[in-house]
Amino acid sequence: MPYSTSTEIAGRIEDLYGAPLAELEAHAQDQPPGMLSALLGMHDDLTLAERSIDFHRDRLAQLIHPERQIGGHEVSHLLDGARRLAEAVAVRDVQAKSVSAVLQSLARVPAPASPPATAPAVSAPPVPAASPARSR
Repeated sequence: MPYSTSTEIAGRIEDLYGAPLAELEAHAQDQPPGMLSALLGMHDDLTLAERSIDFHRDRLAQLIHPERQIGGHEVSHLLDGARRLAEAVAVRDVQAKSVSAVLQSLARVPAPASPPATAPAVSAPPVPAASPARSR
């Protein structure tokens, strides 16, 4: 299941660097740590948080299934699942806010334009010949 927040962030990283995420991840492996590896790490953390949200939401849905009876033992599992779900949502929100702020502060640098063809130099206007000064 694609996650909307991490999918959006992945698209913004791809737009910024002009390459698919898989290529960027492979490229970052061969480079010293930098902005790209930081952004990819934040994206991974965001994706992990989204998966955790799904897992805990599904687990809570199992625990409160209409055919199940909720006893004292299940209540502690419900509370724990709700706490873990809230933590995963908080982590996702913080990661999304942080990586969005970083991406917003960055802009893709356009490729350098080829230098214009050298135009012939414009010569300076001719200097008028000096006229002999009149004597008195």
